[in-house]
Amino acid sequence: MPADESPAARGAGRSRATAAISRVFTPPLLAGPPPAGPGPLDGLALRSRPATGPRRPPSPRGGGTSRSGGGQPRPRRGAGVRRTYERARRAWDRPLTAYYLILGAGMLITVLGLVMVYSASMIKALELARPGTYFFRKQFLAAVIGAGLMLLASRMPVKLHRALAYPLLMGTVFLMVLVQVPGIGMSVNGNQNWIYLGGPFQLQPSEFGKLALILWGADLLARKQDKRLLAQWKHMLVPLVPVAFMLLGLIMLGGDMGTAIILTAILFGLLWLAGAPTRLFAGVLAFACLIGFLLIKTSPNRMSRLGCIGASEPGPGDSCWQAVHGIYALASGGWFGSGLGASVEKWGQLPEPHTDFIFAITGEELGLAGTLSVLALFAALGYAGIRVAGRTEDPFVRYAAGGVTTWITAQAVINIGAVLGLLPIAGVPLPLFSYGGSALLPTMFAVGLLIAFAREDPAARAALAMRRPGVRWKTMRRRVMKRPSGER
Repeated sequence: MPADESPAARGAGRSRATAAISRVFTPPLLAGPPPAGPGPLDGLALRSRPATGPRRPPSPRGGGTSRSGGGQPRPRRGAGVRRTYERARRAWDRPLTAYYLILGAGMLITVLGLVMVYSASMIKALELARPGTYFFRKQFLAAVIGAGLMLLASRMPVKLHRALAYPLLMGTVFLMVLVQVPGIGMSVNGNQNWIYLGGPFQLQPSEFGKLALILWGADLLARKQDKRLLAQWKHMLVPLVPVAFMLLGLIMLGGDMGTAIILTAILFGLLWLAGAPTRLFAGVLAFACLIGFLLIKTSPNRMSRLGCIGASEPGPGDSCWQAVHGIYALASGGWFGSGLGASVEKWGQLPEPHTDFIFAITGEELGLAGTLSVLALFAALGYAGIRVAGRTEDPFVRYAAGGVTTWITAQAVINIGAVLGLLPIAGVPLPLFSYGGSALLPTMFAVGLLIAFAREDPAARAALAMRRPGVRWKTMRRRVMKRPSGER
């Protein structure tokens, strides 16, 4: 630089040098005004943003917009819940869902029922000077025989089930007539509906009448549908309704109105599935309600049971003793119960703790969690039965599956409703759960029917065929052969 250069010239040269350095060190997008105060280098703007302005949050590595980086967009809220729902819906719609629901729910209800029968019947057995396991051993034997019947029914083809309809109906009617013969029939709790088989074993033919009506009615309606006769109301009602009323009459001769109500529910279920017109359905329903009202009105015992709905006190003469103590048992259970075997009501306070009111003992010992588990199992069984009846193309399968589902669901609702004080005490056991071999055997056979019908679905049959060891080995072998060389 020349020595005679003026200070103004020297200041201008310094400003040009400062501007050049600022352009080099400052990014174009983040450049800002120079700081107000002096810095380490006087006049040099080396900062990328104002010293007094708000700082920007650091951007994630990789320049992405999500926390995980990689430039992937952030997932929407609720995407995980929606994805879980879609997976559950696809799993629920699989061909074998109904098959596993019927098998699992039926077996779980039976096993839990065995446990509760053992817990609820010990004190009753000791009162009768019997061993504490007396009722449990009889129920366990009936469950073993019922498991064999269920396995047999699940492996039988549909044609064989239809072939058994008429022999089972005639055999049941014959046994129900024998019940009314003096010296053969027995009276238990005022109902003449039992046949003595010798030793500690008895048989109630009316329980098999439910299964007989379902198989025979399903076969009858299926044959009439194939001939396109169900459009005429005469063919829809005759001979289904007269035969059902004959069974109802034989049952009512013994005084068992609870079983008659279940049989009536099965009849209406079959008529509903057959597509009965509303006026025809309403007419039959009104006639059945009229007969039921007359039967209740003419019996003081039935009228007293009707008056115990919602009772909170035993009433005069302890007429509502059983209903009230059933509520006491449920109320004392709490959330998780007093513990298995720790019931207080079974010590002589609650009549029939192992049969009609076993659900109350379950609520006392297992609490609300135990009762809700039982309800969930029955709901799963009912849903699976409706699904089998709704997805089949065979009319016999549709009527039979719908009849069995109506039977089990209606009987469970009537029993649990009576325990909760919402319905009159009908004296019917809880299906697959309460003590009683005569009720357990036909019910387990009916569950086997549902399993067989679920297996008959074409998609379920193909899925079961793929699960066989030979087919699976061939499939896996074919997949391995298709893999490229070097892939593990």
